[in-house]
Amino acid sequence: MEKLTILLVGSGGREHALAWKIAQSPLCGRLVAAPGNPGIAPVAELKPVKATDADGLVALAQEIGADLVVVGPESALEVGLADKLAEIGIPCFGGSQRAAQLETSKAFTKDFCKRHDLPTAAYGVFEDAASAGEFLDTLEAPFVIKADGLAAGKGVVIAPDRAAADAAVVDMLGGRFGSAGARVVIEEFMHGEEASLFAVCDGKTAVLFGAAQDHKRAYDGDEGPNTGGMGTYSPPPVLTQALIEQAWRELIVPTVEGMAAEGNPYVGVLYAGLMLTATGPKLVEYNARFGDPECQVLMLRLESDIVPTLLAAAKGELASAEPPKWRDEAAICVVLAAEGYPDAPKTGGLIQGAEADYGHEAEIFHAGTTRDAEGRLVASGGRVLNVCALGATLHEARDVAYAALGTVSLEGGFYRSDIGWRALSQH
Repeated sequence: MEKLTILLVGSGGREHALAWKIAQSPLCGRLVAAPGNPGIAPVAELKPVKATDADGLVALAQEIGADLVVVGPESALEVGLADKLAEIGIPCFGGSQRAAQLETSKAFTKDFCKRHDLPTAAYGVFEDAASAGEFLDTLEAPFVIKADGLAAGKGVVIAPDRAAADAAVVDMLGGRFGSAGARVVIEEFMHGEEASLFAVCDGKTAVLFGAAQDHKRAYDGDEGPNTGGMGTYSPPPVLTQALIEQAWRELIVPTVEGMAAEGNPYVGVLYAGLMLTATGPKLVEYNARFGDPECQVLMLRLESDIVPTLLAAAKGELASAEPPKWRDEAAICVVLAAEGYPDAPKTGGLIQGAEADYGHEAEIFHAGTTRDAEGRLVASGGRVLNVCALGATLHEARDVAYAALGTVSLEGGFYRSDIGWRALSQH
């Protein structure tokens, strides 16, 4: 096969991990990232086009003669990038605007689950506090309150009591998340451990693409506010082969078939957030892209070339493609976050040690970095760096990651010291 020109869309840690893996492919002749970040710069050409500028990205794809566009963030799918690329015949790894509703609208997904009898929590969708309150009357604490639309991983409140639930409803409907909170989804609380299962899809066929378990709370011991994710590891021991097969059979396959039957064939990554309940896995939510920071550990563990898989999915040829191959090692990712994250992260903090070579076992992916006027690396977002490592066991991977983290500094930055505790406490 001739070498490919690939356009990667996005600027976070997920996209750095994808760029790192794509650049290793013998099929990759030219890699362009838009807008990219300083960590991606050594392996790709950076172009200053935002992920939400669909027309600008289409023009860039045409300008460079892209053979494949790989979409990182859900925001690019929400503005219809994949649809616009389809109109001009450029293969895109990422879902259509309608298919991406599995992530961009929680109400859409819950209604889809109801139509196709998929296992998930009981729910209601509301646009006013009074009707939301009537539904809350039928549930027992704790309560799960979600903004319907995209809220950067922060639009979910687990309310411990009724007063907190009412306050969360008023807060969301009152505009805290803008249009994303114009509707709220209220769910019954599900008991169990959460884990993430990934599939790569081409509209007809789905192939398993690993599993991970992440840490959503900001501080050690799962304390503090919900975040976009403070760390993750793979494979998660709690997600046994039997549970993976059950989730595949009861959730992934019917979702891919149901989306196709409804005229919204699903292309790209289908990321199922699962609650492992006493009665089996139930869907917490779907995401329409690789998780962040889950993508980082998946890229470390992926032994085979990622480009043939991405291209086959974009072209509808997964059924005849080689399935991905995985390393036996465990991988871990620890997020170094800016002071004040997630509510009011402080940007501009100086970063040191992030660009050293940590050898084969550790990798540092840039999640929220930029260069200042003097060319120094500084924080530009809430989650700043992803310090990742491979190891023969999760214990080993954790030790390598935290050793690397000890040589990196961020003014005012913080990280959790207990990533992987659930899996490690079981051994």
